[in-house]
Amino acid sequence: MAKITINENVCKGCELCVAACPKGLLALCKDKMNAKGYHPAGIEEMDKCIGCAFCATMCPDCAITVEK
Repeated sequence: MAKITINENVCKGCELCVAACPKGLLALCKDKMNAKGYHPAGIEEMDKCIGCAFCATMCPDCAITVEK
C-alpha cells in the first residue's frame, strides 16, 4: 500500500494533482485553509492509492511525497 503525504503549508490549491490522479482520490479540502489562504489538497481514501506518484510529479511546489 502506498502512502501519500501532502505538505499543506506549501500547497497552493492549483488542483494539478487532482487532475493527475488516475483513481480520482485527491480533492481540495474545502474545510481547511493554510497560512497562505489556500485550500490544500487531501486524499480521501488512502487504501485505494496505487502509488503511481503522478500527483507528486505534477505538483509545481513539491508539496506531495509518495512512499511505497
